[in-house]
Amino acid sequence: MNKTLLPDSSILTTPSYAFLASDEHLGKHVILLGLAGSYSYGTNVETSDIDVRGIALNRKSDILGMTQFEQYVDDKTDTVIYGFNKIVNLFLSCNPNTIELLGMKPEHYLYLNDIGRLLLENRKLFLSKRAINSFGGYADAQLRRLQNALARDSFLQSEKEQHIFNSVKNVMRDFNNHYRSFENGSMKIYIDRAVNPELETEIYVDAQLKHYPLRDYSCMWNAMANVVKDYDKIRKRNKKKDDLHLNKHAMHLIRLFMMALDILEKGEINTYRENERQLLMDIRMGKYQKEDRNFDDSFYELLADYEKRLDYAANNTDLPDEPDMDKVQKLVMEINERVVREKIYGV
Repeated sequence: MNKTLLPDSSILTTPSYAFLASDEHLGKHVILLGLAGSYSYGTNVETSDIDVRGIALNRKSDILGMTQFEQYVDDKTDTVIYGFNKIVNLFLSCNPNTIELLGMKPEHYLYLNDIGRLLLENRKLFLSKRAINSFGGYADAQLRRLQNALARDSFLQSEKEQHIFNSVKNVMRDFNNHYRSFENGSMKIYIDRAVNPELETEIYVDAQLKHYPLRDYSCMWNAMANVVKDYDKIRKRNKKKDDLHLNKHAMHLIRLFMMALDILEKGEINTYRENERQLLMDIRMGKYQKEDRNFDDSFYELLADYEKRLDYAANNTDLPDEPDMDKVQKLVMEINERVVREKIYGV
């Protein structure tokens, strides 16, 4: 398949996507499927992968019984399909990775039935000032990752260790929100003289956890370990490939600001960046990167301008502090009732 052309719904009938019909959670329960990633943003290149994202209704047994369905993932086709109840909660938080499903171009929806259209018609129900923290926090994390990636090549080992420390510390701040039994002070990280002879300094951990759920501890440990692994990965990449990653990362950082501004200033979800496409492609193709692999001043000036605009929009948006939960509840009940009454068909 020539990936420079826009994929259409015919790809869903190929053997690679047979799971859409065969999996018990999908099939008639799917209400929306769309092209995600670079194609949905308008920043795809010849080598861009085809990513598919979608929504499937929870089954009758999920709503009234004891079964559960949160999401289906097929790594071979880069497909993720979220359960309806889970995606609603992600929409309510204005999660950047999922809210874009509600603002794609019409031709980027590969499948959309009447319930999927009903959800799109009510997209504004999910918009609130929660977008300030969700997009702002996500953009901040993206910027830190970009800075850290650049620091790996230009900083001394002790300085790199400080960057890793800051990133891990940022991850740890969320532990209190995600794990009810976790308390501040239960885990402490700090930098000291290295035991490893190949390092000058390294990060140490003091943990004071008793009778703690193993699965929660495992998730926390993995979150911290992934930061360290992310630093190590870049050493194994060749420079050309790494530059492609850095520029793509920088592009998505700016794109996040663009999307956040549309939500806060206009109350709109615009996934496809038609007006800013050339700017985003310039960043992706390396026009803002210097020979030393850092980005030139014009990129950081652009970034500072978007940060300033986002700060102003956050303080002046007309969006409500919180979503209208009564209206959201009514919509969710209406859709789930169709499942219970087995009236989920329609195209």
